Amino acid sequence: MSKEVIKVGQLEITFLLESYQTNGQIAIFELLVPAGAKVPLPHYHEDYDETIYGLEGKITFNVAGQLKELHPGESLFIARGISHGFDNLSSEDCKALAIVTPALIGPEYFKEIGAIVNAGGPPDMEKIKDVFKKHGIVPVFA
Repeated sequence: MSKEVIKVGQLEITFLLESYQTNGQIAIFELLVPAGAKVPLPHYHEDYDETIYGLEGKITFNVAGQLKELHPGESLFIARGISHGFDNLSSEDCKALAIVTPALIGPEYFKEIGAIVNAGGPPDMEKIKDVFKKHGIVPVFA
């Protein structure tokens, strides 16, 4: 059975494991970031950690002000409360796995954000902030 692909702007998210499948312990999703894609606001998670594993291409993370290029086969741990964001600065698409522990985020978050981002025109930042807050994500502004 093929998995649902959730589109948020140019990003594609495909959940491989959700909270209901792991007794709330872990969620895993694949993230496709096309070259030059617009990416989420820098943010941090209040109550869960995130580990990213590079699958294809390279993605540049900014974690607490430190830049880290993530290549295939490399991983990056982002503890709860640590600000982070990412960009695909390369000319090729990249793909990564995101592992969230505990599984406090799921497809619902991405569908809600996607509905706002994909509505056409500039996204309503207040609505995005409301969805962030609902799911324990705090935006970080420079």
